[in-house]
Amino acid sequence: MCGIAGIVKLDPRETVDEARLERMRDILRHRGPDGEGLWIEGPVGLGHRRLSIVDVPGGHQPMANEDDSIWITYNGEVYNHASLRPGLEASGHRYRNRSDTETILHLYEEEGDRCVERLQGMFAFALWDQPQQRLLLARDRLGIKPLYYAFTDQELLFASEIKAILAVWGERPVLNPSAIPEFLATRFLAGDETFFRGIWKLPPGHVLSWSRKTGPRRRRYWRLPSGTDDAAAGLSERAEDLHARLEAAVRSHLMSDVPLGLFLSGGLDSSGVAALMAPMVKDRMRTFAVGFEDAANSELPFARLAARAIGAQHHEVVVSPDDFWGALPRLIWHEDEPIAFPSSIALHFVAQLAQPHAKVILTGEGSDELFMGYSWYRVTAWNERMGGPYRRFVPSPLRNGIRQAVPGLPHSLRRYASRTFLALDPGMRAQLHENFAVFPDALRRALLRGQALAETVDPYREQRRCFEEGSGSTLDRMSHADLQTYLVELLMRQDQMSMSASVESRVPFLDHELVEHVVRMPDRFKVRGWTTKAVLREALRRRVPREILHRRKLGFPVPFGRWARERFAPSIRSAILGPRAMERGLFDRALLERLVTEHETGAVNHTDRLWLLLNLELWQRIFLDGEDPADVRADA
Repeated sequence: MCGIAGIVKLDPRETVDEARLERMRDILRHRGPDGEGLWIEGPVGLGHRRLSIVDVPGGHQPMANEDDSIWITYNGEVYNHASLRPGLEASGHRYRNRSDTETILHLYEEEGDRCVERLQGMFAFALWDQPQQRLLLARDRLGIKPLYYAFTDQELLFASEIKAILAVWGERPVLNPSAIPEFLATRFLAGDETFFRGIWKLPPGHVLSWSRKTGPRRRRYWRLPSGTDDAAAGLSERAEDLHARLEAAVRSHLMSDVPLGLFLSGGLDSSGVAALMAPMVKDRMRTFAVGFEDAANSELPFARLAARAIGAQHHEVVVSPDDFWGALPRLIWHEDEPIAFPSSIALHFVAQLAQPHAKVILTGEGSDELFMGYSWYRVTAWNERMGGPYRRFVPSPLRNGIRQAVPGLPHSLRRYASRTFLALDPGMRAQLHENFAVFPDALRRALLRGQALAETVDPYREQRRCFEEGSGSTLDRMSHADLQTYLVELLMRQDQMSMSASVESRVPFLDHELVEHVVRMPDRFKVRGWTTKAVLREALRRRVPREILHRRKLGFPVPFGRWARERFAPSIRSAILGPRAMERGLFDRALLERLVTEHETGAVNHTDRLWLLLNLELWQRIFLDGEDPADVRADA
């Protein structure tokens, strides 16, 4: 894992300023404390911060091919580089080291931009082709590694994190107002936009090329497969096959010359990876878990159970409310954009815990999107199963009356009834995304003011596009969309929070060949009745303790809602309703006051809404107002 950055001047007569490129590179020091490198040739400069994982003595970057005509700065791991090497050597390429970086260079020499299609792993890289005077930016298929870019009148800038681009931006960053409605609805931005006007992210599975002759050209090189595998194999046979594929994926992700470990939540996914990984590593497994002082919001007992089952050397950290609150501004700086999920803070602390013991950490990320593990898959399946008979046998006037009555139910009942066929219109597919919004449409429109209200874009446009691009059942299409939107945000959380502690995280569930296989599996093997991830549970049945195999999913719970009613209530009120926030003119004050008061009194649970509003305000103070994260105080 590393940090990459670069500048390409649009005028070939200009020369890259070394000091500016150093600023971009060194603001990413946390991504690569083990080494640094610069390469500048007239109008082109590449920068690199290195976290040494493979070929620790060698592998210095930026790296060139044999005749120094092609240069690369690269972040990630290519797990099949060793199998690609013999063919490249047979074609006459001479290796100087045994790093995967050099394999990308030689593969590009052979296949050009299509080299990415041969790579198995996680990666983001920038490659400068001197003879062609051409830049190639590339990002892995699932978006495990980040890559951002921006064009100005004078240059093209790119980096692993937005802050590196901002370091040489030359002017105060400006909010992208179209980000606000989507953020309030979904927590994150699903397309190529960022919260910063003029700064873009390269989407997963894409390459962006640039030359003075052609300008920028973006191409999608990978798509999730469509169609369903309708083979006659039943659950047991598919589970046995899945077990073998999971073993192969985990084994490939153990490529490392430095110590490895595992983030262990005590859920099915990380416990399954732990059980598969333990027999494959030479030394005793190292596992790392995080919890909170509030026992009701801690998964530590399950993590201990999973660690004991494999005989792991287990480590734990308990995060106090003050730890959490104190780290928040700094971690918003690390994330570059408002933090979507409170659990991101927990990830930082467990990465910090792991750092003295292991440089490489495997995680269970990606399983929920692949195997339909979230509650919204169950809810949607239930709505489709029960909604048909309900509409057939219940007269329309009575259905309308029930639908109109739902908003008047007590909050605890309304919260659930509003997401069922009782409240939804017959065309439920069109309402899928709105059904699970943090700020539903009516509330969002009532809240927004000024430039944010003026943005009329559909906040679900990217989710809808991915949904319609998919095939098969509603659940299949939901998974298709989640893998390309929701999961990408989780992967950025995983990347930035682990890199905040200089730790590389890996996600074996997202081996692209495994993903292609599971995506085509019929949804009946994933959601069966009220059980999610059915085929995965069956595949891991003999590997994972029974208590974990059948436990209710908690999903890294964080007691932020209680803290927002008690300990941090004054600070949150001050941040969201204070003069600085109100002067921005984004939100209706009276509605904000209502949300805060209802949560403080316990009348309505607005945990997720207050979290987003708080993070947005702190983000603006850090990135738009230029306040140092160390000086940011929510109550000021």
